[in-house]
Amino acid sequence: MKKVILISAALLLTVCSCDKLLDQSPHNAKGVDKMTQDDVELLMVGVYNIAQYKPTFNGYALFDIIGGDLIRPGATSTNTPKLVVQGAIAPGQSIVGSPWNGYYAGLYQINNYIIAAEKLPDSPRKSELCGIGYFFRGLYYYYLVTRWRDVPIVTGPVDYDVPQTEEAKVWEFIEGEFKKAAAMAPDFSDKNYVSKDAAKALLARVYLAMGKKTEAADLAEELITCGRFALADFSLIFRGKANKEEIFTFSNQMNEGSFNIGSYYYTKESEVGGSYTFCPTQEAMDMFVHYDKRTPYSVDIQGSNNVVNKYYQGDAGQDPIYITRLAEMYLISAEAKGLARGIDRLNDLRRFRGLQDVHPGNESAFLDAVLKERRLELFGEGFRWYDLVRTGKYEKTVGLEKKYTVLPIPSRELTLNKALHQHPLWVVSQEDN
Repeated sequence: MKKVILISAALLLTVCSCDKLLDQSPHNAKGVDKMTQDDVELLMVGVYNIAQYKPTFNGYALFDIIGGDLIRPGATSTNTPKLVVQGAIAPGQSIVGSPWNGYYAGLYQINNYIIAAEKLPDSPRKSELCGIGYFFRGLYYYYLVTRWRDVPIVTGPVDYDVPQTEEAKVWEFIEGEFKKAAAMAPDFSDKNYVSKDAAKALLARVYLAMGKKTEAADLAEELITCGRFALADFSLIFRGKANKEEIFTFSNQMNEGSFNIGSYYYTKESEVGGSYTFCPTQEAMDMFVHYDKRTPYSVDIQGSNNVVNKYYQGDAGQDPIYITRLAEMYLISAEAKGLARGIDRLNDLRRFRGLQDVHPGNESAFLDAVLKERRLELFGEGFRWYDLVRTGKYEKTVGLEKKYTVLPIPSRELTLNKALHQHPLWVVSQEDN
């Protein structure tokens, strides 16, 4: 990410098509200071495209892979969660480097889009276009700070090495981006489009991570009670059917890119095929009981192989990329309110999923119950590792040392950007990697 410079509009106009609104062709190249609203509308098409594909599979699945719930099938060197993490996480590994590269490549384009949108004449639509940009920038920095903590904040073209910003200030920046998006983005119309509600959902997630529990609970409750969303059966959510639970989901159309989540989880023996790169641990399989309505759509057995079953397309198609849905708001509200005020939300969700109420005796047991429910509800959706990290439970749960609670800065970035420094927990490991 060294020496980022401004690029022409033509390079930003990657075509994607969530629906007819996005089925458009790019204009000729034009500098961001000379763009019309129509030009910026087309830039938005490219922003949607890059925002869903640049993180790569590693970016979306990393928290499941290193969170203790997935292993590599067959190989004895990676058939336990601990071995998977130790083999995957190092400064020179692609599972660390490819998401970093993807996030900053995406920010390169998102920043240029925001610059162009901000230069438009004032209008309601200008506000919406800016809000969409702030949402994606907030989302990308959320991905970065949860993985690397201290990261460079880049909001425009620079021609110098950018140093890291301390973690607390990165969180404050993300909070500001989602606040602007919540005020300026379009009203909710469809799960595949950025909206004020999507920004509020991500802001609730950010508040929880920042320890701002009152704010997190208030936003979560606003979305739960607004009437636009409702809990839905997994048979609808994870089989591509109409439902009111999804707040924001990337459609991941086959004519937009080649990002195929299901292939990594399904086996070649399945009807739709798959590469079967990762599979659930037996412990993860066993936590799903038969009367939990989520079970058949979360995990399955194909032949003798355990599989993640939320992404059912295998090699035959491309599944959506789920960013946030209402069930997460129930869990955020519960955790943020604590035992006395949050237990009802936790049990509301459990009853909807076919489970009995739980009755924890103290705050510690209540947090454990919430984390268990998050593990069940959000399995395979990219939450587990950071849930354990942010609550201080990762080392004991997975059995790994503290350095695995943060990702190392990729070796290539340390070479390219002399202003970067490796995280202290990983400095002692440099000679080994």
